[in-house]
Amino acid sequence: MTSESRKSMLHGVLLITLFSCAAFYIAEFEFIRKLSFSPLIIGIILGMVYANSLRNNLPETWVPGIKYCSKEILRLGIILYGFRLTFQSVIEVGLAAIIIDLIVVTSTILIGVFLGKILKMDRDISLLTSTGSAICGAAAVLGAESVIKPQPYKTAVAVSTVVIFGTIAMFVYPALYNAGILGLGAKEMGVYTGSTLHEVAHVVGAGNAMGPSISDTAIIVKMIRVILLAPVLLIMSMTSEKRNRVSSYGEKRKITIPWFAFGFIAVIGFNSFNLLPEGVVGFINNLDTFLLTMAMTALGAETSIAKFKQAGAKPFLLAAILFVWLMGGGWLMAKFLVPVL
Repeated sequence: MTSESRKSMLHGVLLITLFSCAAFYIAEFEFIRKLSFSPLIIGIILGMVYANSLRNNLPETWVPGIKYCSKEILRLGIILYGFRLTFQSVIEVGLAAIIIDLIVVTSTILIGVFLGKILKMDRDISLLTSTGSAICGAAAVLGAESVIKPQPYKTAVAVSTVVIFGTIAMFVYPALYNAGILGLGAKEMGVYTGSTLHEVAHVVGAGNAMGPSISDTAIIVKMIRVILLAPVLLIMSMTSEKRNRVSSYGEKRKITIPWFAFGFIAVIGFNSFNLLPEGVVGFINNLDTFLLTMAMTALGAETSIAKFKQAGAKPFLLAAILFVWLMGGGWLMAKFLVPVL
C-alpha cells in the first residue's frame, strides 16, 4: 500500500470516527436513553444519513477506509466483546437457563432460515435476521456479517428489523408482567426476558422496569446467549454455501474459519480469572462499544434507501414472525421448563 493510498484510507477511517463520536454524544440525550438506543444504533442511522446525502460529494478514495472499519475494526470489536462476560456467570444462572438459551438460539435460526426459503427471501438477509433475533441483536448480525460477507445493505436491513422489534419488546414485556398477564414469577420472568429479547440494551431496559431481581437474572441469561455467538459462527462458516462452492477449476474452496470467534472465547476465558482491575475492564468495554459503533456506522454508510426498497417488506415480515415465536415459545419454556429444571 502506497503512502497516498494509506492517507486516503485514513481519511475514511477518520470520517467514520467522527460520526461515531457524534453517535456517542447523541446517545446521551435523555429521550434517546429512555428508548435504550445504544451508540451502535445511532451510528448506523448516521451512516445511512450520510449514504443518502453527502456520500456522492466526497472522494471515492475514502471508501477503502470505510470498508476497513466495517471489516477489520468489526472483528476486533467482536473479540473485545468477550470482556463483558465470564464463565462464572453461566454457572450462576443454572441449568434451566442454559438449556432454554440453547433451544431458543437453535430453533430461532432454523425457523428463520426455513421461513426465508418459504418467503423466497435473499438467503443472506434471512440468515442475518435470524441470527440477530436469536442471539444478541446488532452484535450478532455483525458477527455473522464477518462470516458470510454479504453486501453491506443486507446487514443494515437485518439490523433495522432487530432494532424495531427489540424496542417494541422492551416496552411490551414490562407492561405484560406488571399487569399480571404472563403469570410468571421473578425467576421465570428473568429467564424469559434474557432468553428472548434481542439486544443486551433491550434486556437491561426491560429488566430495570421490572425490578432488580428480574434484571439480574435476565442479564446473566442474555450473556449466555451472547456466548453462543462463537459456536454459531463456527457452524455458520462450515455450512455456508459460499465457503463450499466449487471453483472454476473443479476444486472446493477452503472453508473460511472465523478466527475472531476463537478470540472472543479466549477473551471470555481470560476475563473469567478477574486478572484486570474493574476500571481497566470498564475502559476496554467502552473502547469496544466505540469500535462496534464505527463498524455499524461504516455499514450504514454503504446503505442507500434504494437498497432498502430492493430488499422489500419480506425481511420485516420474517422479523415479525420470529418476534411472535420468541414471545410465545419463550413464554412456554419459561412457564413449564424453568420449574422442572
